[in-house]
Amino acid sequence: MSRTHMFGVFGAMALVAAVVLAGIGVADPLPGGLGPCVGPQCPEKFPPVHNGDFAGRDDAVSVFVGGDFLVRYAAAEAEGRVVVGGDFDQNKAAGGSAVYNIGIVGVGSRVPPPEGSDFLVTGGGVSVAEGQRLLAEGGVVRHAGPLTGTVAGTDAPDPNAFDPYAGLAAQLTSASQCYKDAPVTGTARNQGDHTLFTGDGQSPIQVFTLDFDLVSPNGGQQGIVFEGIPEGATVLVNLVGPARRILTYTGELTDDGQLNRMRERLLWNFPDATDVTIGGTAQFQGSTLVGNAGSMTNLTVPGFAGRFFTVGSLTHGGPSNGGQEIHAYPFNGDLPSCAAPTTTTDPTTTTTPTTTTTDPTTTTTDPTTTTTDPTTTTTDPTTTTQPTTTEPTTTTEPTTTTRPTTAPSATGTTSKPTLPTLTLPTLPTRFTTSPIAPFGHGDGDEGHGIGKDHHLSTTGADVGWYVLIGTLLVAGGAMLLMLISRRRRG
Repeated sequence: MSRTHMFGVFGAMALVAAVVLAGIGVADPLPGGLGPCVGPQCPEKFPPVHNGDFAGRDDAVSVFVGGDFLVRYAAAEAEGRVVVGGDFDQNKAAGGSAVYNIGIVGVGSRVPPPEGSDFLVTGGGVSVAEGQRLLAEGGVVRHAGPLTGTVAGTDAPDPNAFDPYAGLAAQLTSASQCYKDAPVTGTARNQGDHTLFTGDGQSPIQVFTLDFDLVSPNGGQQGIVFEGIPEGATVLVNLVGPARRILTYTGELTDDGQLNRMRERLLWNFPDATDVTIGGTAQFQGSTLVGNAGSMTNLTVPGFAGRFFTVGSLTHGGPSNGGQEIHAYPFNGDLPSCAAPTTTTDPTTTTTPTTTTTDPTTTTTDPTTTTTDPTTTTTDPTTTTQPTTTEPTTTTEPTTTTRPTTAPSATGTTSKPTLPTLTLPTLPTRFTTSPIAPFGHGDGDEGHGIGKDHHLSTTGADVGWYVLIGTLLVAGGAMLLMLISRRRRG
């Protein structure tokens, strides 16, 4: 295979690979580094919900609320760091517990934020109803607005408290819309007592998009079942529409259930809804993203295990049952890439092979100049073998003139097919090569027919000396033959 052919094949393979990669795109995490555990104290594996010793520390944001965070009814706690763009307002129902834990909780993953770090950050104020307490013991409550009520923890008024998180809301909205448009890889069917999600069994990101609620026909709870999900795949569920509800009993305190095992790679995305409800009697599994800034999410399940990110507002607690808790578990999934500008630049690089393919067409003229040398040397072998030993040394020069990647065309078989068409008796053609000399330059990187030492190409005029010597040798040989013949006759 010639070098030109090899380069062409490799170039085509590289181009195809680039196009394929551009089409697939690179999987991305959530914006702002949200999702995974952060810091040197992260546990290798998050344990099931328990009330034992701390399993580690997590410096990541566990709950992000772009609007207001309202603690209502009998809501009990939110584990991990909580960041609120608006106000944090605690006003629980009378008759129940008057305490709301934040950062460190009694029962959960038991992976709280680092000691002395921010447990609650607000861009607005912090308000705790009279007779109630907000417990952030061991951490800092950093707030840009006023603080009223009883707070246990380090009080840190800071007008710039929310500044490090100011860009997250817009990024999350953009990401939520992007995920909505991801190509689906499976189907979702509400079968009454449960909704069945069927994956394709092979895609590393399993995408489902549905426009119905996950509730039973009478508006009650139902199960959630997945099948056809490859091991280690990320599962993205887009629930589109202006209002969406999930009422389920699927999800356990132990990690034996299917959704518990999928938890760290499961994301529920509500890109458009202004009214979101996640309720039922389950320990709800997986992280949630609500992308509409004008939305209100009502989180009423007894336990929520995962990250919770909303650009809108959140109400934690509901009238149906008490002790609602948010447990901090990471999201480690790979989501569809939303970096469109980086993918659109890839096709522009595909134009470079078209420019390189023009080079062989311009350098194919080199063999026509060098093949004239063999036409002069092929006439000599009819008289003597000496020119054939010297002349190939001149024909190797075209192989060295192929430094500009034109070697494949010069070392190819272009010169060999011309040999059968030569007319050996026409010796005067030795000197017809001189008119071709102007196509070869004596020096410079762009010259054609240049030897490896930048000498002029060998032309037919130089061959004349070999022809003259060969003629003399032939004549001498003929005379010797005549003498030998005469002696034999004598």
